Amino acid sequence: MSLQLAWNNEQTEYEIDDSLITLLELALQKAGESEGVMDGEVALTFVDDEQIHELNRDYRGIDRPTDVLSFAMNDSLDDELEIIYELEEGETMEGIPEVLGDIIISVTRAKLQSEEYGHSLEREIGFLFVHGFLHLLGYDHQDKVTEDEMMGKQEAVLVQVGLNR
Repeated sequence: MSLQLAWNNEQTEYEIDDSLITLLELALQKAGESEGVMDGEVALTFVDDEQIHELNRDYRGIDRPTDVLSFAMNDSLDDELEIIYELEEGETMEGIPEVLGDIIISVTRAKLQSEEYGHSLEREIGFLFVHGFLHLLGYDHQDKVTEDEMMGKQEAVLVQVGLNR
């Protein structure tokens, strides 16, 4: 078993090609290795500003678009998966990857930010993806200390996969 990326594209602004997905899969592996997370599945969805605005409003109560949202799964997931997969008595969840959570990236916002920061769209999407993954693991950036820690971890992964500034 290993970390797996399941992705979906729900926007039409930017073509999501295989090379970007391969890069994000590598970033996921490197981020997982650095955090000691070797198994599981991350669901990634690419959206536009309108879609992420709606999600941000509905789930966080913030009425504006954002660049990335992360929704970590909770401990009750095993019970839910047993229902979904209708496990028979004596069967186990072995072979079914633990779902770590969902990451939603606004490609609209990522494109604007990549232009603002003067780097590639791929680097910005990679940054947002690793940022979202760290949120799934419980990292946050509520103050300078936790923000610096999270930024350091993100940059280390991005450098490993060739997404330097």
